[in-house]
Amino acid sequence: MKRYYFRALAYVLAAGMLTACDKQLDLKPVSNTVVGNDGQGTAGSFIKDAASAEGAIGACYGIFRNGSSEYYVMDYFLAGDAQSDNAYAGADNPSIFEMDEFRMQSTNALAARDWSYLFNHIASANSIIVNVPKVTDAALTTTRKSQIVAEAKFIRARAYFDLVRLYGEVPLIVDELPTITSENVAEIYPKLYPARNKTDEIYAQILKDLTEAAPAVPASGPDKMTITPGAVYTLLAKVYATQKNWAEVIANCDKVMGLGYTLLPDYEQLWDGNHENSSEAIFELNFDGWATGGNWGTSMFYGNDWKKFNTPSNDLIKAFDDEKDAVRKASSIAFIDATGRWSDKYFPLTKYPLAYKMRKTDASQNIIVYRLADVLLLKAEALNETGSLEDARKLVNQVRTRVKLGATPATDQASMRLAIEKERRLELAFEGIRWYDLVRTGRAMTVMQAVKDGSGNSLGYGISADKLIWPVPQTEIDKNANLTQNNGY
Repeated sequence: MKRYYFRALAYVLAAGMLTACDKQLDLKPVSNTVVGNDGQGTAGSFIKDAASAEGAIGACYGIFRNGSSEYYVMDYFLAGDAQSDNAYAGADNPSIFEMDEFRMQSTNALAARDWSYLFNHIASANSIIVNVPKVTDAALTTTRKSQIVAEAKFIRARAYFDLVRLYGEVPLIVDELPTITSENVAEIYPKLYPARNKTDEIYAQILKDLTEAAPAVPASGPDKMTITPGAVYTLLAKVYATQKNWAEVIANCDKVMGLGYTLLPDYEQLWDGNHENSSEAIFELNFDGWATGGNWGTSMFYGNDWKKFNTPSNDLIKAFDDEKDAVRKASSIAFIDATGRWSDKYFPLTKYPLAYKMRKTDASQNIIVYRLADVLLLKAEALNETGSLEDARKLVNQVRTRVKLGATPATDQASMRLAIEKERRLELAFEGIRWYDLVRTGRAMTVMQAVKDGSGNSLGYGISADKLIWPVPQTEIDKNANLTQNNGY
């Protein structure tokens, strides 16, 4: 740290040319990418009136589809499904093979880019949270000002939730640094290169952001790509589930369920492209086509022009078949004849599986981030863990009835626990959720060590406790002497 600090001071002194009119230093933060900084003031200093405040929150939403879209339309699903027993990596990317097979190194490109994407989104949210309250333009009402800040707090909380689950301890950055000058460099420079915070500190900030956001976000919007109380309560339920705070999981699921969401009558309607922003969707990324930040992620998972990512696993296909779950299998997996197009060690090319929930390759398919079925099953899990077996059963059966399955045969807490795990797997396959479910329930190592190929042979995943989180990118450590590496990397 000292060598970086004194080097910066040396540059300042050597330059000796800083005048009253030209005192800014071009020192860029490592972990919190500065979004939209033109060199004059902070990244958010352009937020001065109602129009620029609305533009800032619009741009922050836009990062889901533009600035960090590689994470939100692709990598999120790779981490949640290819890293689990739901899918093989597929395609031909070595960094994704390493993730899939628990062979990641600190130089892994996937780990490096997702760290950057998520901190980029946090920096954008921070600019709004810090600067919008300063706006005095009467056109920005007190209510709307509070809404914008609350929306940004949700976005920051969601990004940190993904970061802490992927990397464990990460730097917790909730402020926007002022412009760095020769006068404040001693104070500001150390903040540019922050150390990692403990996971409990990160979770505390996530919960603080969400608790403050819940009463202030808009009650509704023009579509489901609006952060509303339902989205906030859903994320709160997910965060509390990682902490096994079952009472809060139940409380927040109840709040979601009280907002009028309903399951679509036909499971396939969720994915057919004709029922977007439905009664079941709680938060949804809307895409219209290439001109407005199209969903190119669909082409990463579906099509016959090249070998796709997230190849459904033999284990998942067997799970659908064992449950006789024809409805969800048909919506989740498509089989094609890929003869002569590529090679594969897991499947015959005459009947090759593809992830099918994102299937419209014209860039117009929406991505459902949160939906009611997920919430119902989370509440069922919490009820079961608190001894309310029959209430849990009702919710599980509600989800099963829609897909024409009979009542769950689970008869006690232990069997219901596994039944809910299986139900979440089949209901939410290829929605980026399975891996995180396995980790938070302590089942990841047991499940992954037991995974077999289509012939019953163990896949021999070299998973250990250290591999439940990713490495801190070596590029970040090289830039920041205060960052340390996770065990095992």
